[in-house]
Amino acid sequence: MQSIEPAAVEERIRKLRSGEMRVVVRGAGGKAVPGADVRVEMTRSAFLFGCNFYSLDPQSREPWQIAYQREFMELFNYATLPFYWGSFESERGKPQYERLEAMARWCRDHGIERKGHPLVWHEVWPKWAPSSADEAVPLLRERVFAIIRRYRGLINYWDVLNEANNAADFADHVGEGAWIKRDGAAAAVVTALGWAREAVGSDKSTLLYNDFNTGEENVRLLGQLQERNALPEAIGIQSHMHGGAWPLSRAWETCERFAVFNRPIHFTETTVLSSMKRPKSYDDVRRGDWPTTPEGEAAQAEYVEKLYALLFSHPAVEAITWWDFSDRNAWRNAPSGLVREDMSPKPAYEKLRGLIRGKWWTEAEGKTDASGRFSARAFHGDYRITATSAEGRRAETAAHFAPGTREPIECILL
Repeated sequence: MQSIEPAAVEERIRKLRSGEMRVVVRGAGGKAVPGADVRVEMTRSAFLFGCNFYSLDPQSREPWQIAYQREFMELFNYATLPFYWGSFESERGKPQYERLEAMARWCRDHGIERKGHPLVWHEVWPKWAPSSADEAVPLLRERVFAIIRRYRGLINYWDVLNEANNAADFADHVGEGAWIKRDGAAAAVVTALGWAREAVGSDKSTLLYNDFNTGEENVRLLGQLQERNALPEAIGIQSHMHGGAWPLSRAWETCERFAVFNRPIHFTETTVLSSMKRPKSYDDVRRGDWPTTPEGEAAQAEYVEKLYALLFSHPAVEAITWWDFSDRNAWRNAPSGLVREDMSPKPAYEKLRGLIRGKWWTEAEGKTDASGRFSARAFHGDYRITATSAEGRRAETAAHFAPGTREPIECILL
């Protein structure tokens, strides 16, 4: 196993996530412009740093909602939006298309990539939905097609099927569980991904299979998909840590275990609590009897900084999604937020901002050399590059800096 020591992690990040950005400034006739001032400003990371954004209400002007939106935007470029069947279509034939469309458009307009979660899942099953496989499968197919086509071009990432490894346990009262018990998890995942691919058509989309199972059972499932040439475009790994933070070695080993499938890994649901207390029973969970504390917040921040750096340093990892953004409305009433119920940032938020918008963010400036060139070490992502000649001529260029970029980015002064 590669080292998880801080120095090794930092070196992997430097090599993997950044490179030498070259800029050349020319005049209108193509002649190089020496001595021009160049400013390089990152506008968006190529890596997906995200969170579920379930409390987003674009129409609300309540102070907490405004703060919720502001703090989210200042940190993340990726949002998971809720498509749980039982709440999205609690009454048959009345899906909440407009509500989710408004959420997705708000994210798009603020430069935040969108993911829908989940299309097929045995939990949050509608009360009206059938419990038999024969009746449920056609409805699930219809749902996948309707939702993907409705949000085409607006949502490009989808958790297509969630947690197939344990769905058969729900076979007695949930149609999807009955389907997976009858046909097997691999067959159901292949079928659901096939629906999604057909619905997507030629559009650019990333389809995920998502699971909390990080052991051999999930490896076998993905191996069966690989044998059928039906792997998803990305592998979703859940990492809820309500019972205590994972050892960092476990996080790295999980990356290594699933990297063998040569698909990007998305950490889709990462939870680390800011409480030193742990619930002893489900009643404790429902009472929310585990408040955030200063000691818990300090421990959360220290661990989160190390975890994100480790995951960011792994070549297979493409996205990390936190779960939940705020303690307000958090799953299991847990103190899982990066901000508190009043939307004030916890130390973990500040640590992540120092990484995502600081240490792993590029802003550089300088002058072009005699050949009109300027270079700087830069993290991969989108950039705004401004060049100004000694005479005051100015050019601004938008560019994407990707791994392996060799050609210089041109700024033409008119």
